[in-house]
Amino acid sequence: MRMGLGLAVFFSGFGVAMAADPPLTIEGLLADGWEIAGYASGYDNRTSLILFRHPGVNALVQCGVLFDVTRNPRTLINCYELR
Repeated sequence: MRMGLGLAVFFSGFGVAMAADPPLTIEGLLADGWEIAGYASGYDNRTSLILFRHPGVNALVQCGVLFDVTRNPRTLINCYELR
């Protein structure tokens, strides 16, 4: 019981911390001077991964792009920082 409560508190605090940061977008990364460092396409031609780097920043950003005609919006982009 205690462990479950502790995990709930941990994850609720984590969600609040993550909500404060604006989401990364490909347009925003390119406007801020990030460069494309790599690209990989999925086997099904619906998914792609784009890796970004920035001179002077000791981290990379990876964006996963999914195109799915059954969803609205059809293009889903998820960018996150890799350290």
